[in-house]
Amino acid sequence: MLLGVTASLISAFSWAVSTIFIKAGMKNKSPISVNIFRLYVVSLMFILVFVVNGTFSSLHLLSIKELVIAFISGQFGFVIGDYFYLTALKLMGVSRTVPITSTYPLWAILWAFLFLNRGINLQIIMGAVLVVTAIVVVKKAEEEERINPRGFIFALLAPLSWSLAILTMDWLTVQRVPVLTLAGIRLMFAAVGVSIFLPKYSWELKRITRKEVLLLIGAAASGLLIGQYLFVYSVNLVGSQIAAPVSAINPIIASFLAIFVLKEPPNKKIFEGLILAVVGVILISTA
Repeated sequence: MLLGVTASLISAFSWAVSTIFIKAGMKNKSPISVNIFRLYVVSLMFILVFVVNGTFSSLHLLSIKELVIAFISGQFGFVIGDYFYLTALKLMGVSRTVPITSTYPLWAILWAFLFLNRGINLQIIMGAVLVVTAIVVVKKAEEEERINPRGFIFALLAPLSWSLAILTMDWLTVQRVPVLTLAGIRLMFAAVGVSIFLPKYSWELKRITRKEVLLLIGAAASGLLIGQYLFVYSVNLVGSQIAAPVSAINPIIASFLAIFVLKEPPNKKIFEGLILAVVGVILISTA
């Protein structure tokens, strides 16, 4: 349990750092072109890892069903979900977006209860109520600041998509798919899926600057290579009903980094929402 929770916490920190890299690197780029670039980069990273440690030789052990589920998981997690997330980041900023998108554990727990027969109790319900309250608080802050309402909607859709990716990933860990194989193949499949947008956005990718390249490589390495591997490892050890809520501690890290590094203006309700979300997550993860 301790090892699984620790892995989830480190993945949360990695995601928070990645969020800062992404926000800084996408000032003049669209969310889709940013996603294409980082998915291609992390796929190359995993291919290199697979070649070095011989993981490619184990891929033939996966069934067609497992490969299909891994493909679907990759699309929900890194193509659809991350599109909503990156768009919300561009429209609202890190400190406004992350408290809302951190609600994905609420959905992950619900799906684990309904489809994987995982337990749920009063403490989990109380935590879920706090998380939902956090959304309401952040929504009020958004209304006061007149932030683009489209960004708020996208921030709500991102965790829903991510939770479906987590559900399918959890199922695959139950099938004893190796952690490294699962982490890498989901991202490679996501890179294949996002390629449908390449013809439309290739011109934008050709104009990417050296600074943007370095920032987005940092985002890919911290968020997708390290963060995703540790999160899959955590799910494999303790299940998504624990790993997801623990990893959701990343909003408090990301929001403070955004305020102090990116100089995003603080807001009292944002901090109130963060506190409610974190307390809710703690209740859920310790149930």
